[in-house]
Amino acid sequence: MSEVKNLLFIVNKFAGTGYQPQVEGRILTACEKFDIECSIEFTAGRGHATELAKEGVAKNFNRIIAVGGDGTVNEVARGLLHTTTPMGIIPKGSGNGLARHLGINLKIDPALEQVLGGSVIAMDTFRMNDHLSLNVSGIGFDGHIANLFGAGKKRGFWGYTKLVVQEYLRYNEFNSSLLIDGQSPIHLQSFMIAIANSSQYGNNARVAPLASIMDQSLQLAVVKKVPAQRGFPFAYQMFTGKLETGKDYECLAFQKGIIQVTEPSAFHIDGEPCGYANEFKIEILPKSLQMIVPATSLGKI
Repeated sequence: MSEVKNLLFIVNKFAGTGYQPQVEGRILTACEKFDIECSIEFTAGRGHATELAKEGVAKNFNRIIAVGGDGTVNEVARGLLHTTTPMGIIPKGSGNGLARHLGINLKIDPALEQVLGGSVIAMDTFRMNDHLSLNVSGIGFDGHIANLFGAGKKRGFWGYTKLVVQEYLRYNEFNSSLLIDGQSPIHLQSFMIAIANSSQYGNNARVAPLASIMDQSLQLAVVKKVPAQRGFPFAYQMFTGKLETGKDYECLAFQKGIIQVTEPSAFHIDGEPCGYANEFKIEILPKSLQMIVPATSLGKI
């Protein structure tokens, strides 16, 4: 830890179910324990975390830590992409998909220990329609839910689950054409298509159990609309990381591709709503982000 002397914490007070004032004190206490100087900045709106991260690089902070959910993590990463400044995560969001994949503790004190004493790896990221994605982005039903969830006032796991149940019967499958890695087009009818760099959306919903942030490839998970009688078994498989190729689900590894849909489809980037599009251009960015991970996670991510 001798080389880590000056950290910047970028905090989103509005992530997840709300801000706890003791977070700031716990950050200061943890840094004092490790004999590290730190600065704390609070985001003031959408895009501000990216600006703060870029300023942190210019000011030569040794490490820059995102304190918030997947949206905050994504914004901070935009300011650190293709730099040598390592990024850390203190998860405070609703799903915390990337943090869970990396093995970061969801409680603030152990998470601080991990981020202050963790190892740095070069992780892959990807772009979809010029949007940076670190974790899982999606087209179809999950994009539809992200748009509704982002516009609503209720946050957290149960608010999200209620919305999924309400909208499930209303939403229909759509036709899509996949052109991946220069191969012949694949024509599919899908309920949702997930592009996964890591294994899960969040809350341990593992849509791509085999995904790795270090293998220089992405997973393309195609999910059908599961009939009611298969709904619970399918959900159980997803939340236990046991999804396998079958009539309801298929997962392909790829690096670059184009997804075309016949009607404008809702989509999201790392859980953040992005409206609608007819075409989605996707490309992996290998080893493009320096990320701090717990030592116990090395070799598992």
